Amino acid sequence: MKAFFSEHQSKHAPALELQNGELVPHAESQARVEAIKAVLPDLSVPQDFGLDPILAVHDAGYVTFLQRAHADWVAAGRPGDAFPYVFPIRGRRPLGFKRIDAELGQYAYDCGTPVAAGTWETVYWSAQSALSALEYVWGGARQAFAFCRPPGHHAGRDYMGGYSYLNHAAICAEQALTHGASRVAILDVDYHHGNGTQDIFYERAEVLTISLHADPATDYPFYWGHADETGAGAGAGAALNLPMPRGTGWAAYQIKMAEALERVQAFDPDLLIVPFGADTYAGDPISFFSIETAEYTDMAAMIAALDLPTLICMEGGYAVEALGANVSAFVDGFGG
Repeated sequence: MKAFFSEHQSKHAPALELQNGELVPHAESQARVEAIKAVLPDLSVPQDFGLDPILAVHDAGYVTFLQRAHADWVAAGRPGDAFPYVFPIRGRRPLGFKRIDAELGQYAYDCGTPVAAGTWETVYWSAQSALSALEYVWGGARQAFAFCRPPGHHAGRDYMGGYSYLNHAAICAEQALTHGASRVAILDVDYHHGNGTQDIFYERAEVLTISLHADPATDYPFYWGHADETGAGAGAGAALNLPMPRGTGWAAYQIKMAEALERVQAFDPDLLIVPFGADTYAGDPISFFSIETAEYTDMAAMIAALDLPTLICMEGGYAVEALGANVSAFVDGFGG
């Protein structure tokens, strides 16, 4: 399977995140990059499609903020990475802030997604890797792998969170529609709900969003991903959430997967996008499912059996010692 990655994607290196009441080393580290590169040695350099596909999904003010946030933080005399610490819980509105502290809260929803010196360069090129993989599939290939990092599925139109800044899957879905697709399905198999992706397409009928994830009653992102969220307006019925309890293993997971795939098949999309997170792995340090390495091949084989043009976008997975093997097992399920 052809895979895309740019060395520019190694520039994002935040030092710390706030987790469970303390500052800890940031889990979305360069070690993840090295683990995946070790099993995908023939990575293709992506094309540069510019800002237009990004701006087709993300708010222009938010994108400009991402481009300058760290520089503004440094200019304000702050050390380290740019962290939000206050949030507008009663609604956000454009107030023309001149202070970086206020902007961080305006565009973020957690304290685990700081903006570091190389964040914009990395997320920009992660989007280009995803778009390059899309172009390869749209050109006639059956599958492609976009080695995106940091993750993207928690990012909304104008907000960051969950280590996510730009939503690669959403950008590619919108680009596919621009290319002439009539329907796109997004099947998210990360441990955490793809809340940003769902939010972006919640009122649209031409994009089906499905997420298999940990029950948000117990796990991040908490406020989104409940089974009663099914879309609204023109998008009523175009969102499907399949939350599962902590400890879920492959036997129970594949039952939910079969339900999801039946829904995809009924939707009859022109393109399938799979945000893949290896944080469903039994040994993941911040997640609590029990899927084993060999079972990722079975998971991917179920998806591949749909025989749809398929774009895979890398999401989470923080058991670094097993990450390469888990990614390799998933790719093997599509035929290598």
